Amino acid sequence: MKRFRFITAGESHGKSLTTIIEGMVSGLPLEVEYINGELRRRQAGYGRSSRMKIEEDKVEIISGLWHGLTMGSPIALLIHNKGWRDWEAEPVSCPRPGHADLAGVVKYGVNDIRPIMERASARETAARVAVGAIAKRFLEELGIAIHSHTVAIGRCHCEPGGAISIDWQQVEASPVRCADAKLGKQMTAAIDEAKAEGDTLGGIFEVIASGVPIGMGSHVHWDRRLDGKIARAIMSINAVKGVEIGDGFALSGLKGSQAHDIIEPGPSSVIASRSSERSEEAAKQSFPWYRPTNHAGGIEGGISNGEDIVVNAAIKPIATLAKPLDSIDLRTGKKAAAHYERSDVCVVPAAGVIAEAMLAIVLADACLEKFGGDSLKETLANYRGYLSGISLWKS
Repeated sequence: MKRFRFITAGESHGKSLTTIIEGMVSGLPLEVEYINGELRRRQAGYGRSSRMKIEEDKVEIISGLWHGLTMGSPIALLIHNKGWRDWEAEPVSCPRPGHADLAGVVKYGVNDIRPIMERASARETAARVAVGAIAKRFLEELGIAIHSHTVAIGRCHCEPGGAISIDWQQVEASPVRCADAKLGKQMTAAIDEAKAEGDTLGGIFEVIASGVPIGMGSHVHWDRRLDGKIARAIMSINAVKGVEIGDGFALSGLKGSQAHDIIEPGPSSVIASRSSERSEEAAKQSFPWYRPTNHAGGIEGGISNGEDIVVNAAIKPIATLAKPLDSIDLRTGKKAAAHYERSDVCVVPAAGVIAEAMLAIVLADACLEKFGGDSLKETLANYRGYLSGISLWKS
């Protein structure tokens, strides 16, 4: 049974987005500004629409917090939409290829596409980022840090790297969240070119979790495998069409002798070798072995192996184009241009932030499943006991 779960409600141009979170322990220090900081990161990124200049996402915590600490009860969050409008807007009858429009109206038996596009909109991910911020805050107590960066936009591509080689401050300063400043300029130029042509661009982002303890997830049932849970969470993000963990698809072209991470004898602090962001407790996760590579992306047999968890995802180009694709008018059945509405040109930088939230949600649930506890104090005691048990096992 999931320990940490949530549900969202709200539409793109409705009055607000709402989410209810269940399963967070009591006693976790949490500030509204911490969540708002994550929401600002989602709104940033070169290639976003003019709506990002209208909205100023701020969360209101309705319940579940007492004097700055979580209570262990459900947490309710509210994000107001400044750009909300009356739902009596003009009906939409020309579906956009690549969106949920056509399949949605058929499935739900409606004549107007508007109700489908309002809920299918990526605006909903603002609520997910708010939930992910709380999950991140919890994971910080366990020494787990999560970051993301842009690997590719269009044909501008850099090779994915490990956390040890990425300057995360540089990433956050980049308008496209790219670690390579020169490549970042090429990406912004590519976005400008696509915008001028009335087109859109996709790309690839990478998200990395450092400090994840060995033993999260399980091999015993298909639905308890950590890699399966992560893949589902990342694939649920709007416009994501491919997910790989570690070297993923590249491994299919290698021999087994090249694809797997050999185990070498010798003392090694897994956390210290992969990230400078670690708690004193997490730094104790050291083993009498080390791995010179991380092709598996931190997961073997559905279980975290103590290495960084590395996930890459492919984002398709946004389906709403300023120069609309061919479609039909559902009212007449005749050929027509697809509906156009204010839209982003490229969302890859923002998608990385959303992926951080989704990965944090999965890992928070995995840690709560593994360590249990109703309060942060109890969970941390169980966590430290687990690390101590690893130490005893080693001896």
